[in-house]
Amino acid sequence: MSSFTRAGSVALASVAGALVLAVTAAEAAPKGGTVTACSRYGNGCYTAPVRPGQFGPVMRLKNGTWIDCRGSCKDTLREETVDYWDTLRERSGRR
Repeated sequence: MSSFTRAGSVALASVAGALVLAVTAAEAAPKGGTVTACSRYGNGCYTAPVRPGQFGPVMRLKNGTWIDCRGSCKDTLREETVDYWDTLRERSGRR
């Protein structure tokens, strides 16, 4: 196989992989509306508006900042609002 053919095959595989990820994210992305997240630690619940963004769904935090949903909008909202300090503690390894 020539180096041009190998490079073309790698490029085609990369594009195909990116398309699969884009389709998966688009299918999971809400068309708009709201998402509600409740604390795992009894800190209450929070509901935020969600809208389509350039790279997937985005949601508005309490201060008005729009952030990307990382995987699940519900989990991102919970980690960034009602469980913010508990999430930081968990990620640092301290209990």
